[in-house]
Parts: sequence; C-alpha cells; structure tokens
Amino acid sequence: MLTSGDVVDLDLGAPEGREAGFRHPAVVLTAQRILDAEPAVLQIVPFTSTIRGFATEVNVPADASNGLDNDSVAQCQHVRAVSTARVSSVRGNLGPTLVAQIRETLAIILDIPT
Repeated sequence: MLTSGDVVDLDLGAPEGREAGFRHPAVVLTAQRILDAEPAVLQIVPFTSTIRGFATEVNVPADASNGLDNDSVAQCQHVRAVSTARVSSVRGNLGPTLVAQIRETLAIILDIPT
C-alpha cells in the first residue's frame, strides 16, 4: 500500500510540449485517507534533476530515506493524476516537511487559500 509522500518510479508516457514524460521518479501527494481506500488514480508531482530555479519547483536533496539518486526538484507545475498501474516501484518517502512544502507550492499554483 502506498503512503502519502512516497517517492515512486513511473512511466508518464510520451510528453506533449513542455510536459514531463517518460520514466521519472515522482512523489505521491494523494491524501492518506484516500490512499487507505486503495484508489485507482493517484495525484503525483514528478521530479527532475535539471534544476532551473523556477518558483513552482521545490528542491529535494537526494538521500537514503527518499531513494533519489541525484538532488532534484519536485515540478509542482506538472501535478497530475495517474493510474496506480503506472507505479512500478517505491524508492522511499520524502517525509512531512518536504510534502508540506510541495503542497504549499501547489496551493499557490492552484490559487487555494491557505
């Protein structure tokens, strides 16, 4: 069973334009109460190790707990829903501090009052 904040490997498919695509690690941001019900669809944010410094990205240093191979950024501008069938493995977990930072960035992008 997945946990909110899990770093997973998945295939995002062929990208259009500037979308994230192909095989990427991503963080699962679906609420835990939803994950506990074993949904068919997850909300994820992909990572990239190409750090551009965009305000819509959250820096995530690679470490043993998250399983990332390189320092990366969570590309919050690429938040999307994906089938659970796209998840091939779980690398680790970001922990509550980084998950909160990503959710705060998503709130700004989506104009959700905090």
